[in-house]
Amino acid sequence: MEQRTFKEKEEISLTEIQIYATLVWYYYICHRQVWYMSRNIFPDQDNPHIQIGKIISEQYYKNEKKEIFLENMIIDIIKNENNHLVVGEIKKTSKNIESCEMQLCFYLNKLKNLGIEAKGVLLFPKEKKKIPVELTDKIIKKLEDAEKEIKEIIRLPKPPIKKKIPFCKNCGYRDLCWS
Repeated sequence: MEQRTFKEKEEISLTEIQIYATLVWYYYICHRQVWYMSRNIFPDQDNPHIQIGKIISEQYYKNEKKEIFLENMIIDIIKNENNHLVVGEIKKTSKNIESCEMQLCFYLNKLKNLGIEAKGVLLFPKEKKKIPVELTDKIIKKLEDAEKEIKEIIRLPKPPIKKKIPFCKNCGYRDLCWS
């Protein structure tokens, strides 16, 4: 049997990295979150902001088909509207709109690669907002670039240097970074 060093094992596993939507979402907020999540270090599930997000997802859109599992995706809502498949992503707030849009576009692109055309909608029930999201060639390129950078972050032996940003205040990783 072939013996490999730890470094070689690490390189092999990193070449087979599966990017998933949560990593894309975190990428547009904080690169440390990407690094933590890639190593199965999960945010504090008792964090009130995470709890509120879960409650919002459970309480709203009860009549919709929710939490569809497909490949490495968990799609919040999927429905047929005027003979078009619509994928919905429920979020607590629109403060981090770019990360929300890119997460939803990640789903739309994965579906497209499976031969499934879909439209997207971001849902912010507490704000009573619905924002349509369209997958464009420009966004696909942006996703490809983000996925390359996510892999580079994951390859780091330690998390990226911490930076105080507005999202730190409510982050489920706050104690890990700032204690």
